[in-house]
Amino acid sequence: MKKFTAALFAGAAALAFAATAQAEPDGEAIYNQACMACHMTGAAGAPIKGDADAWAPRLEQDMDTLYAHAIDGIGAMPPKGGHMNLSDEEVKAAVDFMLEPVL
Repeated sequence: MKKFTAALFAGAAALAFAATAQAEPDGEAIYNQACMACHMTGAAGAPIKGDADAWAPRLEQDMDTLYAHAIDGIGAMPPKGGHMNLSDEEVKAAVDFMLEPVL
């Protein structure tokens, strides 16, 4: 009976941890789904992923400002790139993915 109770308790603890633990957002997948149309073509002045010159003035700002612009929108870019179903964390992951080649 003790083994059963211990196993039951361990199982419940594992389930509780699994329920609270969330995987990190996949910035590349989010970029491909929500950002690529503009950030691959430069549509409406969007900085192209990997274009260091286009990103340079934006990188002079702090990351919190870049994240806020991506989440709240700026210029021709609507909030969250028009994908309001994205969480703030998912938008930040996409921004991080876009910046990887120029950092």
